[in-house]
Amino acid sequence: MIAKLAGLLDQVTSDGAVIDVGGVGYLVFCSTRTTTQLPPPGGPARLLIETHVREDHIHLYGFIDAVERDWFRLLTTVQGVGARLALALLSAVSPDQLALAILSQDKATLARADGVGPRLAARIANELRDKIGGLATAAPMPVAATLASGNGSGTGATADAVSALVNLGYRRAEAFGAVATAARKLGDKAALDALIRAGLQELGQPATQGAAR
Repeated sequence: MIAKLAGLLDQVTSDGAVIDVGGVGYLVFCSTRTTTQLPPPGGPARLLIETHVREDHIHLYGFIDAVERDWFRLLTTVQGVGARLALALLSAVSPDQLALAILSQDKATLARADGVGPRLAARIANELRDKIGGLATAAPMPVAATLASGNGSGTGATADAVSALVNLGYRRAEAFGAVATAARKLGDKAALDALIRAGLQELGQPATQGAAR
């Protein structure tokens, strides 16, 4: 199985690239995120590869980094998400945005990809919410910072709200998802207490009660 290709970029196609390795051209299907980071034709190119072998074909899928490759692997575990659709998602939504959308159950963001309708977006969000904790881009604090870009106090409030819900007994992934949704509704200047109350409401708990479980 091919796991990596390193050679010269021969050309970029509508749905990927051709990498020349020792005079042999390998057609690799890629997201636009990957193709836009490739060098001009003739330049050195290196791609991580997922090899899919079927009875009637062998397809190579290429990724500029391990983060995108890992997201591709995870997305294709969802029923109805094949390799091409996973690439469409990675073309439309960055890995960081995917993590945020899944944790906050933001189905509209997932539906930006061609071929992803409301039902499939909901399935992706539901099935992957508890599976992305090990991915590099799913670390709650770096993603939380994006919710309050341009506002330092907001970033701290978001992080503190997540920590507060974790201390109450919630898993970090669900705590972050609730706070992410609350922050999107309240705006990046929301105060800590407002974020905690709204986060508890997203989790189905009255804001005046503890959530220890």
